[in-house]
Amino acid sequence: MPKFTANLSMLFTELDFLDRFKAAAEAGFKGVEYLFPYDYSVEQINQRLKANGLEQVLHNLPAGDWAAGERGIACHPDRVEEFREGVDKAIEYATALGCKQVNCLAGIKPAGVSEQQARQTLVENLRFAADKLEAAGILLLAEPINTRDIPGFFLNGTEQALDIFDQVDSDNLKLQYDIYHMQIMEGDLAPTIEKHLARIAHVQLADNPGRHEPGTGEINYPFLFQHLDRLGYQGWIGCEYKPKTTTSEGLGWLDSAH
Repeated sequence: MPKFTANLSMLFTELDFLDRFKAAAEAGFKGVEYLFPYDYSVEQINQRLKANGLEQVLHNLPAGDWAAGERGIACHPDRVEEFREGVDKAIEYATALGCKQVNCLAGIKPAGVSEQQARQTLVENLRFAADKLEAAGILLLAEPINTRDIPGFFLNGTEQALDIFDQVDSDNLKLQYDIYHMQIMEGDLAPTIEKHLARIAHVQLADNPGRHEPGTGEINYPFLFQHLDRLGYQGWIGCEYKPKTTTSEGLGWLDSAH
């Protein structure tokens, strides 16, 4: 039976961030994830987690200036020191929140930087982060993202990501497989998940087109949930979608998924 997390960066957004924890618990979620915790104190977030019986499943490494359109800096050759400082900050938060995995956003390849420069920077940053996180007992994830929603995003396919992971050569680096992004970029979802299941530590979902909840688009989510069960997937599935109306009105799919 799948275990679902509420992505609080996209669900219950009519509420202030710290109030979304209670809403997620009341909707039946046992775990939460979101982009970043860093605008809040550890104490603020921990209080909401404990009060609502929630597990902190995932958050991202710091990813540059999000409000200005940056979507990660791990492939930026001139931002390595900033990236490393972000790893330390992520470890501080993840440790205090009991979060056992964090995701690295590769970022948009900067103008004037070659493909090879960007790749080598990403490899070295992932190796650094994987080692430091392993020492702290935290798993590093990295996620391919579609280039329609984020033009120029450097890490954008499953095989590309795993080829880079092979170069990093760390047992503490796994794939975050986002069904929505990979449906857009490559399709062939079920065989890809099956082929690479041992390297997938976290799954995320949204339907396509629209990035709304399951059942609003073309992806056969009942089949994929059964497929993950058959394969013995033990991780969480993050609900990272934009509700078509409100979060609560669009949660009918969740009841049928259990």
